[in-house]
Amino acid sequence: MSDQEKRQRKPAIGYTRTSSAANVGPDKDSVTRQRKAIQAYANRAGYRIVEWFDDPAIAGSDTIDSRPGFMAALELIATNGVRTIIVETANRFARDLIVQETGWKRLNADGVTLIAADSPDQFMDDTPTAVLIRQILGAVAQFDKAMTVAKLRGARERKRRRTGAKVEGRKSWAERKPGMVEVAKQLATKNRSLRDVAAELAKLGHLNERGATFSASSIRSMLR
Repeated sequence: MSDQEKRQRKPAIGYTRTSSAANVGPDKDSVTRQRKAIQAYANRAGYRIVEWFDDPAIAGSDTIDSRPGFMAALELIATNGVRTIIVETANRFARDLIVQETGWKRLNADGVTLIAADSPDQFMDDTPTAVLIRQILGAVAQFDKAMTVAKLRGARERKRRRTGAKVEGRKSWAERKPGMVEVAKQLATKNRSLRDVAAELAKLGHLNERGATFSASSIRSMLR
């Protein structure tokens, strides 16, 4: 395709969303798959993707106002004149029916066209029939997600009852960094306060997830 042909194509923004942090990373294919589907549709329909925006680990029930990637896309739209956003599927925009419908209405009111690559007309018509179909499809996606969550929760509960093992939730520091916890325990035997132990750990390079000194309550948890 020549540069002139590319310039003649209508500009659009590509948007992807992944629900789980487990699907995020260079070794995962969720974003790559979504982008390929969006790009394939753009090529067929005469669009040129001028920018990509991603929202990793964002639930489909989160409103568009709470999504950093989507809000950045809207900020760009406000300045560059692009009026089209393409997603892989409608439920990549939102799985929750209310979020999907209210989000679409907001975009529509601002003159922004939302297109689902797998069903291009899904968000483009505002007839009673189109609205009904959109709501039904959104409800089905929402139901499927709820069923998946319920099945996974049931499987975890069965495993917990059968083995007594911890199968969900955040791991303790002892599980994540047993060496650091052992150092904390050794420091605590020298009649240091919890804050003193935290300060000594910081000197040794042991910090919390935010890169700050551990709080006294965190040290107390380690020592239990």
